[in-house]
Amino acid sequence: MPFNKNEYTKLLRYILSNCYDKPHVGKTVLTTTLYFIDFNYYEAYGESLTNESYLKTKRGIKPKHFTKVTEELIEKNKIHFRKVPYYHTTLHKYYLTEIPNTKFSNKKTNIINISIRHLLNKNATTILRYASRDHPYQNTPFNEEIDYNDVYYRDSRYSIRKKFINL
Repeated sequence: MPFNKNEYTKLLRYILSNCYDKPHVGKTVLTTTLYFIDFNYYEAYGESLTNESYLKTKRGIKPKHFTKVTEELIEKNKIHFRKVPYYHTTLHKYYLTEIPNTKFSNKKTNIINISIRHLLNKNATTILRYASRDHPYQNTPFNEEIDYNDVYYRDSRYSIRKKFINL
């Protein structure tokens, strides 16, 4: 299935609207949260929310279209990018320039909000450690695309079906 840029953009802006008050949320937390939302939705409903391709890299999870989408949003003045010092590192932070009027269906909103509540309190180190233990990530060689179907082999710590919802 082709990449759904519109849904991806909506989702990214929705996540940003939910983390404006979290100084630890930079690019790593954003991209990993996007991954978990897509994979959690796939586990629950058998389809990806955005059809994004995610690669396993030595530095974590890399969505294929993240850079292009964020550059377009910056160009359209929908978001703003800034490098911000954060303790011993520099965060790549994205800020909304306007509050989005994002609407998702109830089933999408449910998965998105469960994922956001579970993930956005984690910093980059913690979320990467958490992601590295997820079966789809573990089962993928470095620099390869992570297979959505591997969500069906998750253990109970990661399974959205077993942990949060009764589907």
